[in-house]
Amino acid sequence: MTTAAKLCSLQETIITCRKCPRLVRWREKIAKEKVARFKDWDYWGKPVPSFGDPNARLLVVGLAPAAHGANRTGRMFTSDRSGSLLYPTLHKFGFANQPTSFNRNDDLRLNDCYITAVVRCAPPQNKPTPKELANCRPYLLEELRLLTSLRVIVGLGKVAFEAVFRSLKELGMTTLKTRPVFGHGAVVPVAPQLFLLGSYHPSQQNTFTGKLTEAMFVDVFREAKKLLGKIN
Repeated sequence: MTTAAKLCSLQETIITCRKCPRLVRWREKIAKEKVARFKDWDYWGKPVPSFGDPNARLLVVGLAPAAHGANRTGRMFTSDRSGSLLYPTLHKFGFANQPTSFNRNDDLRLNDCYITAVVRCAPPQNKPTPKELANCRPYLLEELRLLTSLRVIVGLGKVAFEAVFRSLKELGMTTLKTRPVFGHGAVVPVAPQLFLLGSYHPSQQNTFTGKLTEAMFVDVFREAKKLLGKIN
């Protein structure tokens, strides 16, 4: 079975997951009740699969689907505030064929890039519990095993950044003994041919308050592109 087929099979498993009762109740409640501005949408209301290039050298790791974003559209960072910053940035550096993402059936394609999250269901207040993070970790572990071309991983937010490092350590993919400190713009060589980058999450909370600006976000992916140009 090819890597692409294995990743596809994994995503089919993910979308049927019901390991976390609290998240199942929440995602399905949101999908049923909706909000007024999306009343005509048929919400996805299930775990959201990862997607992208199976030969990607860049991996982008988010926290979890937004209740009325990916939980509605069925694709990571699609038709929400975070995606309105992420996809133009990926497009700017050649990792996406277009700067917009409206629904899972549009023409968006990722190039040399794969997008995932540490939790696949929308959590209340965007705060998954430690148990929920642990329940979802095997999916991220398997993706890290399958994405053998990875050279740069961008963790969007502290939770994602630290979850990636724990996963790399569990898989024996890093030689670092101590956990790196998260910070926006952090560049951590976790192995001779693998870097972990930190970025504030492109959430509405961060962008509206000015904690994360477009220029700051672009700088992270400029660094990712630069590193990929130096690594075989």
